Amino acid sequence: MVKFSKELEGQLIPEWRDAYLSYRELKRHIKKIKLSRLPKHPRQDMNGDYGLSIFDPVRFVAWKICDKFRNSDSKTDVIQIGRSKSMEDGEDQEVYETDLSQLFSQEDEVRIFFEKLDEEHNKINQFYKERESEVVEKAEILNKQLQILVDYKQVLSHLRLQKNSPSSPNFGSSPPSWSSVSPPRSSNYSESSIELAENLSHDQMYSETEEVIAALDQRNSSTRNYSGTKTKLTKQGKPKMGVKIDIPAETPTRAIAALTSSLWEDLVKISPKKEYCRTGDQLINRKKVQSAEKMIRGAYVELYRVLGLLKAYSSMNMMAFTKILKKFDKVSNQHASANYLQAVKASPFISSDKVVKLMDEVESIFIKHFASNDRKKAMKFLRPQQKKASHMITFFVGLFTGCFVSLFTIYAILAHLSRMFSPPTEIAYMDGVYPVFSVFALLSLHLFMYGCNLFMWKSKRINYNFIFGFSPNTSLKYRDAFLICTTLMTIVVGAMVVHLLLRASGVSPGQVDAIPAILLLFSLALLICPLDIFYRTTRYCFIRVIRNIFFSPFYKVVLVDFFMADQLTSQIPLLRQMESAACYFLEGNFRTHHYETCRNGRLFKDLSYVISFMPYYWRAMQCARRWFDSNDVDHLANMGKYVSAMVAAGARLTYDHKNHDHHSIWFPVVIVTSVVATVYQCYWDFVKDWGLLKQNSKNLWLRDDLILKNKNIYYVSIALNVVLRVAWVESVLKLNVNDVQQRLLDFVLASLEVIRRGHWNFYRLENEHLNNVGNYRAVKEVPLPFHEMDSDG
Repeated sequence: MVKFSKELEGQLIPEWRDAYLSYRELKRHIKKIKLSRLPKHPRQDMNGDYGLSIFDPVRFVAWKICDKFRNSDSKTDVIQIGRSKSMEDGEDQEVYETDLSQLFSQEDEVRIFFEKLDEEHNKINQFYKERESEVVEKAEILNKQLQILVDYKQVLSHLRLQKNSPSSPNFGSSPPSWSSVSPPRSSNYSESSIELAENLSHDQMYSETEEVIAALDQRNSSTRNYSGTKTKLTKQGKPKMGVKIDIPAETPTRAIAALTSSLWEDLVKISPKKEYCRTGDQLINRKKVQSAEKMIRGAYVELYRVLGLLKAYSSMNMMAFTKILKKFDKVSNQHASANYLQAVKASPFISSDKVVKLMDEVESIFIKHFASNDRKKAMKFLRPQQKKASHMITFFVGLFTGCFVSLFTIYAILAHLSRMFSPPTEIAYMDGVYPVFSVFALLSLHLFMYGCNLFMWKSKRINYNFIFGFSPNTSLKYRDAFLICTTLMTIVVGAMVVHLLLRASGVSPGQVDAIPAILLLFSLALLICPLDIFYRTTRYCFIRVIRNIFFSPFYKVVLVDFFMADQLTSQIPLLRQMESAACYFLEGNFRTHHYETCRNGRLFKDLSYVISFMPYYWRAMQCARRWFDSNDVDHLANMGKYVSAMVAAGARLTYDHKNHDHHSIWFPVVIVTSVVATVYQCYWDFVKDWGLLKQNSKNLWLRDDLILKNKNIYYVSIALNVVLRVAWVESVLKLNVNDVQQRLLDFVLASLEVIRRGHWNFYRLENEHLNNVGNYRAVKEVPLPFHEMDSDG
């Protein structure tokens, strides 16, 4: 049977960990009470040794009987729980305090235990009331936002019916496309009501429109949303909206649409386009209304989630109080739990029913407005089922690992027997086939490290799905990452074995060397495959993130975007190998075997600069966009880190093209720029990304909160990160080795950088998780669309 302390550890909300009952600490207090109440023998000789007596069993039974009667007489008076008022932050706070009876008054350990228990009780109540008041306020704001949305959709619906009416002056003209603006099936209108409205006369519809606008005017003149918004309308059915729909320009499309919309509404104001609807002098953008509906729906989903978290928080703490008081009763041989549990049940975090009522209300609202009165459909949004781990995945991981090891052994033997790396054939193999296979090897290693990260994050209760913004029911698990890694490497090594066998059997090198190209095309086709196979959700998420990185300045930067961009900065060797492979196959060198084009071509060398700069450039542009959005100067300092890395990479590449002449002016330039970039990077790694090197920390040169129990691991990680950061020294000094050995050495250094990045990933997310814990962030904040417009028009 699982101990409750482990059950509590496994089920608590990681970001709210500090707000839970300190069960382990209270258990330690109970152990101290147990030690202090150990029975002492009544007889003791002069030397301090206990003697034995035939009356000891009789005395023990009599003591037990007397103690039982004594407890039955006083069990209701053991403790008394009182309430008092205290002023905190200018507000009255109800504080619980336990008064011990005479039975416990002389026992310091019992007094300390109940003082700690009262402290935890008050902490939980305070936290719950704060979160409860926040969600109640959010619910009120959301309801007002929803009402404004419903009013907008009603106006749009009635205006559409007027335009399509035979009595309408516009009847017979091409009506605007309603597919882009009509409320989805989740709308508050049914199809029958729309059909009924279409049978009304033009005057009736005009009258109804005025009624809807008048109702909108009355509602918004008396109520305000979270920003004090209200809607103003004229009496001729021409609403002058006091609210504006503010859709965040998170993508280039939205940014351009917002700009053109602003110009259209504020400057042009001529005949509206199809996506607009004219109401007198005011234009309503149908697409904006549609986007507002999606934003409000997402806000309701997050509200329901935090309500569920509060409900789980309440029940888990109640269970913890019950368990710890039962332990106290058992140790003290008293009945203190009944009185205290009665007070706990009367506490706000148990007695309040606001959360349960709000959950029911959110469910009914969501079913009505966003799920077409389909409860099952609504629950898919509100309560997504998490994907369960399959034991078959573990089986296949083991199977493919065994296949990979076997195939790699076969490949090593065949490569040795066929003298693949001997001087006559090494150039063809290293320039043509090796780059493709090294790309897949580095990619597989990165996937393996990511699987290790997922395993560690899960085992240490780091909520990586929330941090990355992934859906728990479709996100990649560590078993899945290992399966993809082993499957990919098994296919790649299998292709390498087939390649060697075909070359050994005398097949034309031009035909055999097409195998890596086929492998690349197959991988690309699988990545963009629209069929729901092989983790389509993950593949498409990866494509979206790469798109966001490629257009970095134009997309709003979220954590998963710059986290992936950081991964790309560690995969510059992989990108360079992709450049070599692309040149090899696009130039047709796999048929002619003329390698000078890719080795010494001017365009190839110029592209090597671009490829070496791109990951740092993307990351720098992300920092610039984040500074633009938040005005945080730290983002500019972070951008400086990537600019220094670009300068160092350019200097090293130029030095490499100069054939590593130590007497060249580029040698000291490379040393200076690389040292500056490395110091800059190490400082940012430890201080900013990992949150370490705190001078006043209780953990020497670390930070106060550490997830790993062994502090020495952090010191070793700091040293390891520094060592792997200075691996560029080898690329500057260049050991005296042949071409094949140099290629293999470069591959080893690239692999070490991937390992360093995987090692960096754990501490980066650990620090982000601790920041969320410190601020009790367990759900994401969804921006709301309707805001106050100052102009009265």
